[in-house]
Amino acid sequence: MIAFVSFLVAFACAGASARRVWLAIHATAIDPEEAFAMLGRRHAQGLDVLRSVAAKDPHAEWERDLIEALAERDEEKRAALVNEQMTELGHRLDRWAAVPRVCARVSTSTAFLLAALVLRRGLTEDAELPSDLGQLLFGGLIGQAFTVAALGLVGTAVCVAAHTQARRIKSEKAAAADKLVERLESLAAERDPG
Repeated sequence: MIAFVSFLVAFACAGASARRVWLAIHATAIDPEEAFAMLGRRHAQGLDVLRSVAAKDPHAEWERDLIEALAERDEEKRAALVNEQMTELGHRLDRWAAVPRVCARVSTSTAFLLAALVLRRGLTEDAELPSDLGQLLFGGLIGQAFTVAALGLVGTAVCVAAHTQARRIKSEKAAAADKLVERLESLAAERDPG
């Protein structure tokens, strides 16, 4: 039963960490790298292409707001609106950012706590430990404690991997968004040179 609880905690922590990765991947409806490629060499037409794609996708609020900000004629106001959208993107990329670290701690702590409970219960119920070292380590009480701890540590490893992956995705998305905004600003300037 204790091993099952350890498994459940590790599984829940791994699931929450996987959700963090999913949120980083889906921070925007249209991937900034794909949007940049969509603009291609079409120059001024690229903005219209992106606008039409964003208009068709109900989840593309950020993209629509960014395009609307770039359409502002007043240069200072446009810069402020674009910066607001980049801040919004930063918030979207940071959703659940602390979850994998917290889950790694929870999974590890729970695993060691439950392993200690297995040892405590076994020592209070069985006053006598086996004399064979192999049976002691793998077949008996300590083997059960190792199993419980290992389940939690697997959950921790998944959380750490998810955290690393989410940080990489966040960095790539932010860089791609910066590149996209620079390109959109140059397209807006070409369209409205005054």
